[in-house]
Amino acid sequence: MQVGHNAFRGTLIKVDDLGYVDVYSGSMDMGQGLDTILRQIVAETLGLGVDRINVVIGDTDVCPWDAGAHASRSTFVAGNSALYAAQQVRGQILNSAADILDAPRDGLDLAGGMVVCADDPEKTTKIEKVLRKAHFASAGNTMFMAAYFYEPPTDLLAGDFKGNYSMAYAWGCHGVEVEVDRRTGQIDIVRYIAAHDVGKAINPLLLRGQILGGGLQGIGWALAEEMIFEEGKLLNPNFRDYKMLTALDSVDVEPILVEDPAAAGPYGAKGIGEPGLVPTAPAIANAIYDAVGIRLRKLPMKPEMVLQAIMDREGRG
Repeated sequence: MQVGHNAFRGTLIKVDDLGYVDVYSGSMDMGQGLDTILRQIVAETLGLGVDRINVVIGDTDVCPWDAGAHASRSTFVAGNSALYAAQQVRGQILNSAADILDAPRDGLDLAGGMVVCADDPEKTTKIEKVLRKAHFASAGNTMFMAAYFYEPPTDLLAGDFKGNYSMAYAWGCHGVEVEVDRRTGQIDIVRYIAAHDVGKAINPLLLRGQILGGGLQGIGWALAEEMIFEEGKLLNPNFRDYKMLTALDSVDVEPILVEDPAAAGPYGAKGIGEPGLVPTAPAIANAIYDAVGIRLRKLPMKPEMVLQAIMDREGRG
């Protein structure tokens, strides 16, 4: 086990005699698909199908400590924690396989649920056979387990409070085309394109879903959602008066995945949580300015606000 002075993400992994894997992660899946990503990372590292990987998250009785899901980096930090723990287990399995199969360790690999021997194909065997032989070996029962706590190395807190806080930054660019009705101030989004550098797309479908969800949430933030207070009292504390967009208000967001693998990321991956939301309001504001020449600096940019700004610019206010 490797633990940093302020470890952010912890993962425990154990493998049973049939080649099924339990992954205990301190990180939390809030709907972003983290459990699926961890399952894929561990499956890829151990050469197993994802159906053999069981991920347990959010259970503080059995899962290791975690700093919390934040900063859009669960894939990066929790993914690395799972990757390094899986690599330790992989090494344990291959070491046992080398002894059991009487084969050179460097000539063995794990792929497709098999221990593959490149030098002697006849020694290639199912991974569960190696696991059972190792478990019941006369030299002593062997269990394949590992724990790893991952903390991105940084000098930020080394004393001078300078340094690179993150090892992998998210990059994105959103482009919006709008139509603005000068008579009413109504804004209609004609086209929305969202491009993001995701490092390596471990699960492209999940990534697209994150970008779509972030874009739609950002549109609501930019054009509709507002908390109205009077003398400290919230006047619209319900979904009747707080104008949250529904499926009927959805816009076709066109996600573009740009893959430039991050050297420090698990299989090159980076996070994509909040970046899908951040550029939305500025992009819409810029599109409104390009359409009718008004610069709005307050959210939400409601039709009455747009109309008033147009009238003020044209001297009709």
